[in-house]
Amino acid sequence: MAKFRKKPVEIEAVQFVYTCEGIRQLQEFCGDALGKFAKGEVQIGTLEDGEHLTAKHIATEGDWVIKGVQGEYYACKPDIFEQTYEPVVEDGE
Repeated sequence: MAKFRKKPVEIEAVQFVYTCEGIRQLQEFCGDALGKFAKGEVQIGTLEDGEHLTAKHIATEGDWVIKGVQGEYYACKPDIFEQTYEPVVEDGE
């Protein structure tokens, strides 16, 4: 079996916090891809079915919502996010 390594690519992400400010931030970040909120969960429309965004992923409080390389959004559990991503340090910071 062949082995592969993730290409180094910068992503944008927001951690989902179920507060008024957290919801506002997530709405700003995801725009039309964001669905219904309920009891610490939110639906995120995906590109799995094309531009219709009818396939949904569920993010629970604490999950990171990631904007992928094709503009798609998906949820990632905090432990997996920590193992996979690290902060980008801009020059001069």
